[in-house]
Amino acid sequence: MDGRVSASGTRGYARGVEAHYPAHWEADVVLADGGTAHVRPIRPADADRLRAFYSRLSEETIYFRFFGPRPRLSDREVAWFTNVDYVDRVALITTIGTEMVAVIRYDRTGPGEAEVAFLVEDAHQGRGVASVLLEHLAATAREHGIERFVADVLPANMKMMGVLRQAGYTAESRFADGVVRMTLDLTPTDVSAEVTTSREHRAEARSIARLLAPGSVAVIGASREPGGIGQTVLRNLLAADFTGPVYPVHREVRAVAGVRAYPSVTAIDDEVDLAVVAVPAGSVADVVKECAEKGVHGLVVVSSGFGETGAEGRARQDELAGIARAYGLRMVGPNCLGIANTDPAVKLNATLAATVPGRGRVGFFSQSGALGTALLQRVAQRGMGISSFVSAGNRADVSGNDLLQYWEEDTSTEVILLYLESLGNPRKFARLARRIARAKPIVVVKSGGTPTGHSARELGLPDTAISSLFEQAGLIRVDDLIQLFDVGQLLAFQPLPAGPRVGLVTNSDALGLLAADACASAGLSPGTPANLGPRAGAAEFGAALAEQLASDSVDSAVVIYMPPLPGDSDDVAAELLRVSEATGKPVLATFEGHNGMHPSLSVGATPGRGSIPSYPAPEEAVRALAHVVRYASWRSHPVLAPPPLDDIDTDGARDLVRQTLAAAAAEPASAGSASGGETSRALGSFAEPGPPVEVDAAELLSRYGLSVWPAEVVGSPEEAVEAAGRFGWPVVLKAAGPEAAGRAGTVRLGLATPDGVRHAYAELTEQLGAGTELAVQRMAPQPAVPTVVGVVEDPAFGPVVSFGLGEVTARLLLDQGFRLAPLTMEDAGALVRSVRAAPLLFGEYGYPPVAVDALEDLLVRVGRMASDLPEMARLELDQVLVGEAGVIILGARATLRTPPGPRLDGGPRRLA
Repeated sequence: MDGRVSASGTRGYARGVEAHYPAHWEADVVLADGGTAHVRPIRPADADRLRAFYSRLSEETIYFRFFGPRPRLSDREVAWFTNVDYVDRVALITTIGTEMVAVIRYDRTGPGEAEVAFLVEDAHQGRGVASVLLEHLAATAREHGIERFVADVLPANMKMMGVLRQAGYTAESRFADGVVRMTLDLTPTDVSAEVTTSREHRAEARSIARLLAPGSVAVIGASREPGGIGQTVLRNLLAADFTGPVYPVHREVRAVAGVRAYPSVTAIDDEVDLAVVAVPAGSVADVVKECAEKGVHGLVVVSSGFGETGAEGRARQDELAGIARAYGLRMVGPNCLGIANTDPAVKLNATLAATVPGRGRVGFFSQSGALGTALLQRVAQRGMGISSFVSAGNRADVSGNDLLQYWEEDTSTEVILLYLESLGNPRKFARLARRIARAKPIVVVKSGGTPTGHSARELGLPDTAISSLFEQAGLIRVDDLIQLFDVGQLLAFQPLPAGPRVGLVTNSDALGLLAADACASAGLSPGTPANLGPRAGAAEFGAALAEQLASDSVDSAVVIYMPPLPGDSDDVAAELLRVSEATGKPVLATFEGHNGMHPSLSVGATPGRGSIPSYPAPEEAVRALAHVVRYASWRSHPVLAPPPLDDIDTDGARDLVRQTLAAAAAEPASAGSASGGETSRALGSFAEPGPPVEVDAAELLSRYGLSVWPAEVVGSPEEAVEAAGRFGWPVVLKAAGPEAAGRAGTVRLGLATPDGVRHAYAELTEQLGAGTELAVQRMAPQPAVPTVVGVVEDPAFGPVVSFGLGEVTARLLLDQGFRLAPLTMEDAGALVRSVRAAPLLFGEYGYPPVAVDALEDLLVRVGRMASDLPEMARLELDQVLVGEAGVIILGARATLRTPPGPRLDGGPRRLA
């Protein structure tokens, strides 16, 4: 870039609009090394900040940006760079603390094209700052119709060329007049999406790794008071034999627990990687700034007095999170139990819990701090072990999503257990889980929710929908903490089953029958229990188990050993381990009523792979196995992308949506109303959401290859007869309005004569009241199964597709399934089969089999439309008749709403 400036506005394309600061462009981001920063549009008040930033740049960096030496910026240049219109001239800056460390800008040079350039302070180059800024600037450019970025780059400026080429967009370059002109097509591609996702993953994983594997820890607020929070954390760190130095920080005492104390974290001579903060809530913000000054990488705030106390505490918590992120720190908490890492190279117990389980292969996340101590004790009692543990408390910054990114990379973590009270970014959570669960099972307990975050009560979806979406993502959702650990210990030590067939070996006929009944109830296929009798010993159990595991009709085995009198349990356990070794089939037991990893059933002193988990009762063992069987079935299916749909017109659908919203916005049409261009710009800039706007659903669906069975609204019996004549007999007369149509008995079918139509019209008018709109429609082919398809733009999950049968009973029982859009064909098939009434579609209960493949194709198309159009607030297809030859959409209604901003998991990388 040549850096030429002009004081006369943008180069020929300024629109003279008033520049309104676009606050929705602001974002906290995680950089490539795990640190954080703040991205926001530049302001005129940033003039001094820009001068200070420029003064810290090296001569080489300045030369690459301006193609020549420029020791300082003139006042005119500073004014030009900091005064932008946020439409044709846009600049975004990155700040850490109060300092500006990078800037990126574009200047429109023609229709759909803008010139781009960026500067990153030398000390922060290589941290991924430019890549994050380019993502955000590209998103702002697309908001204003800019399709291409052009940059003139010196051939030696390999860093800038690398940033542009590695963004994943289609890039072209040509050399002329001593510079390389690069052109970047800003149309999102699969590659650019993958680049963004990959960078997000690496950055967030590294940010958590810096928390869980610190080289040193400071405990701020560690007093001499017995039982004090700070002292408790300090003693637990020391008792765990943390491998790095520990620094107590207290402003008044010289030593705590026999360890030298420091008056402040900045007084510590050596580096500090992690700070555990245990000071009163009102002092935490100042401590965070001290930690930033010291160069601390991460914080664990165990202090309470924040969001859990009400609105004032919530405001204090938001301020704290903002300060931490602005100064480059990730934060666990506040109001949390702490974090732990059992890696022998770390040995970190920065928690308030004295009992931390031994080394294991389970990563454990608990949102609740108060419950965390009990949970850790239960894990320890079962002998499971953990790889690492995080209690996020109020989850002001670090959340379960961050831990998922870390555990995906952590080779010592094979199973992930989550206790969640709320979901901060549910759509991102589902996306991450769907990817990670392909390699590492994720078991989750989701409670009713808290006042913060997105709880089941706050989301626009019922809890059954959340279960459906978890199922789509491959999550194992369990009902309580007991099941969490029951399932976790099976996954941690045994292989996945190949199917639902269960072999049963027992020394009690009654317990064997209970296990068989439990299998049948859980959807498993039990074999006849092999009852060995109460006197059976090691040889009998070994032979019976070997026979079961050798059978091609057995995928897993449950062994019940409950001797009436003390016997040779150690020998039996040894034989079970010997037989189960290397079979590739999971074995679990009810072994003398033991709960967890029985020492005699463990491989090695610390339970390892191949250890057989034990459950107090056979029903609990079977329940855990059923969860794992369903997960294994999900995982066995290949990963598929949404199918290509060549016969759709996405651009036409978007044009229809824009025109409908623009027309609705201009409807008041009074003096001083916004012009068409201003309306368009407001919509592109995510204006405040207005009331729902009806759109022609039939026309919108036609853009996605779907047609609505024609209907005509009529105002009199004679109009109804005339419409019937045009459609052809027989016809249907029904209520046209959505509210009236939802009432039972508002449809008259098979009307074959004019008198029949007149009579039906009179009946419905009397039933629904004069003035109720009625519609005539040609009778659809029979037989067919009525179904209902819907879409809702959920504020947390984004677009969600629902499906259910249209029968009154199914509606009353809320027999619906849900899936996140867009849908693969596999998603669509699972959605159809997820409802309890699905057998009616497959030829059962006297119904003929219908064209389920056509129904699945419709669901995929509706899901694609929902994904493409964030403005579509709701779509209702009621009813969709599924017949032997295809599907017919009898009624459709769609409403639009201007979105308040990008979807939670859409757009460039940002922290929630």
